Amino acid sequence: MTAAVWDGLVGQAPVVERLQRAVAGDMTHAWLFTGPPGSGRSNAALAFAAALQCPDGGCGHCDSCHQVEVGSHPDVGVTRTEKLSIGVDEVRELVRTSALAPAGRRWQVMVVEDADRLTDQAANALLKAIEEPTERTVWLLCAPTAEDVLPTIRSRTRPVVLATPSTEAVAAFLTSRDGVAPEAASYAARASQGHIGRARALARDEDTRRRRVEVVGIPARLTSLGACMTAAADLHALAQEEATAQTSEHDAREKSELDRAYGVVERGRRPREYAPALREMEKSQKTRAKRRILDVVDRGLMDLVSVYRDVLMVQLGTSAELVNAELRGDVDRIAGATTAEQTLRRIEAVFEAREQMLEFNVPPLLALESLMVALCQW
Repeated sequence: MTAAVWDGLVGQAPVVERLQRAVAGDMTHAWLFTGPPGSGRSNAALAFAAALQCPDGGCGHCDSCHQVEVGSHPDVGVTRTEKLSIGVDEVRELVRTSALAPAGRRWQVMVVEDADRLTDQAANALLKAIEEPTERTVWLLCAPTAEDVLPTIRSRTRPVVLATPSTEAVAAFLTSRDGVAPEAASYAARASQGHIGRARALARDEDTRRRRVEVVGIPARLTSLGACMTAAADLHALAQEEATAQTSEHDAREKSELDRAYGVVERGRRPREYAPALREMEKSQKTRAKRRILDVVDRGLMDLVSVYRDVLMVQLGTSAELVNAELRGDVDRIAGATTAEQTLRRIEAVFEAREQMLEFNVPPLLALESLMVALCQW
């Protein structure tokens, strides 16, 4: 019988079974959770952490399970970042913590949600801890693919590979867990392409749905150079809008906490130490905002790919379900005006734009302008 902590892992029955066997005794000291965006690799790691601390192997309602869920368990450390990378100093602090005996009777669990963002120095510092583990410490690393971490780390971890859940599984989850109406759940599951977090946002938030509608409508509008420049600017503006919505509340809360910590609110003056602390916080927020915009643009590019994927399915005459069924008219028109080879080149151009931004730090707007010209149908 599936324990409650696993219930949020949609379409991952083989992974759940494997982790449950580990909780029952088939353990090792380091695990690597991989899977495509939205597959739930971080959720799987946290569910595993809860099960390792739970007297009943992950009941979902005891104090240990609840503490892991809300992030307050003394023996479960979670490292995630909004920055471009995780540095060596942060990892060295994790390694020092991992060497401590757990406060409870079970495990010291160290979860690193963004292991693919470790710098080389940070990865080497982590490698030493994994090579020489303490008896009751468990490392749970998360990354999109195994190739995103050092081969030496990869070889010392047990792999847990998550799959993209099916549209039907995601829709059923939204209906049963979130009470989403079946029609809305079906749309969100299809449009998210198996990304659970994205599906929940599409089902719950009208602004998220609006922004996606604007993005997937871009291919049909790319009929002139002017239209390409406008589309690039629009997509960049949408990304900035969503990134600001996601970060503004967090940034304001950080600023309020900083003011309170230095007594700015109570005493009405700023001590000497306040200015450098404020600069450091603003620098961190700027880095976080840059990463957030890149993430949002990247998701928009994947929405574009979904349209060209639909075009290709029509051109090849397959019976596959369209991701963007509501755009069937536009899809048919683009399919009739272009060839399958051209569609494949356009899909390749999207992935090249992603690489330019994520790997070579090309400014997003510049990369988007170049991409839209490559996608143009004149």
